[in-house]
Amino acid sequence: MIASPPGVARRGLRPLSGAAALLIVAALPRLAIAEAPGADRLGLVNKGLVAVAQMPADRRDRFGETTINGSGMAVDLQSWKRTEQGYRGLVYLLPDRGWNTTGTIDYRPRLHKMSVAISPAAAGTKPGPAVAETVEMTPTDTILLTDPDGQPLTGLDPIGVRPAASGFPDLPQAENGHISLDPEAVALLSDGGFFISDEYGPYIYRFSAAGRLLGAIRPPDAFIPQRQGRQNFSSNNPGPGAAAPVPPDPETGRQNNQGFEGMTLSPDGRTLAVILQSATRQDGGASPATRRYTRMLFYDVADLDHPRLVREHVVPLPVFQTADNERRIAAQSELLALGAHHFLLLCRDSGNGYGLPSAASLYRRIELLDTSQASNIAGSPYDATTSVAPEGKLVDGITPATLSPFIDLNDNAELARFGLHNGEPNDRTNLSEKWEGMGLAPAFDPAHPRDFFLLVSNDNDFITQNGFQAGAAYKDPSGADIATMLLVYRVTLPEFGK
Repeated sequence: MIASPPGVARRGLRPLSGAAALLIVAALPRLAIAEAPGADRLGLVNKGLVAVAQMPADRRDRFGETTINGSGMAVDLQSWKRTEQGYRGLVYLLPDRGWNTTGTIDYRPRLHKMSVAISPAAAGTKPGPAVAETVEMTPTDTILLTDPDGQPLTGLDPIGVRPAASGFPDLPQAENGHISLDPEAVALLSDGGFFISDEYGPYIYRFSAAGRLLGAIRPPDAFIPQRQGRQNFSSNNPGPGAAAPVPPDPETGRQNNQGFEGMTLSPDGRTLAVILQSATRQDGGASPATRRYTRMLFYDVADLDHPRLVREHVVPLPVFQTADNERRIAAQSELLALGAHHFLLLCRDSGNGYGLPSAASLYRRIELLDTSQASNIAGSPYDATTSVAPEGKLVDGITPATLSPFIDLNDNAELARFGLHNGEPNDRTNLSEKWEGMGLAPAFDPAHPRDFFLLVSNDNDFITQNGFQAGAAYKDPSGADIATMLLVYRVTLPEFGK
């Protein structure tokens, strides 16, 4: 078993699916439902937090590196089953670009395969000794990601471009000549391969089951970061000895570190949806107060070798007020498909939580995203240089998608049942800043056939005092050890149509 911080129910760690909806959502029956203004009106019910899982911050993988991280999750739904003790299955965990508190390093991107068992507490009950050890996780494999020639990828900030060749577009390239990848979401394919979304490009990459790069989807030009009139994939996190980009921020395209944070496959596995973390620079992305109108792309991937852009929508991110009454936008961190037009979207603030000076988060919520009435701007001038939201104001004639609130991760009444909280004291029982993975697993409950477990994981940024990556030991300057965690909610979901 895996030790937990004081005061937190002891659990091994993370079950299930994150951005990978291909397998997870395939379990959801389909039935068209009427539109309504709120998630509760649609029949979504949050039955409460039923399990909390943890893993020590310094946990190492089979290569001896500190890489267990919840930036993305994907469940092998065919392995997911109910047992006498609870539930068991295989889960894939996606770390991002490696420890980068003081700049990026030559970290090798990878994907972890885990055997997970969970015995959740009854919804609404107060955990006690009987549920003190209800989640176990055992690493079974780690897949290192490579380019088409088998050469390693790198987490280093890209300073150049690998020219298009052999069916691949221009690719972000680091100073060491390797393709730069900042992975954020993963979606499993029926052939054992998987899609991974990237923040640098922002791109979508397809890998074989062995981790070899097979294809890359380059989004429309409006998404590609431009500096001084040229594409420049840097996120302004230079590696050792590397120069910072000029100017520091792109003039158009995705914001630094705000690429394809969320990605999911449709229930039938034929459509891949991906969404920017916040607005492009030209769509009001220059200020934290005006980055509301982000963009969501849909690709037909029935033919994996020839993905085709079929839809593009504007998504209005949530707005909240700071303690100083300043307007801020809650950027999105994960996307999960419930149907062709309905999704769960995880949105949050930044700069708050354990390991940071500010303890209390003001916004961490899961929203219901509905794109059924949104304008399709794919192939329009907005995919080139025309802004869809100049200075953060949506242009006339564009109907955005809609959001409805569903689950508040900062609900202290729920967190307290497992010895957790949001806010002071800023110790290990306070939620960390970044919650970035989501997944659904069926409860297999005949009495409640529409019940599922909704799993939410954090990205701990590899923050530990006993770390080891890219051949070197490290201690994060924060002085913190942030566990990788999983919050498990039991939810009831309606049947969404195609």
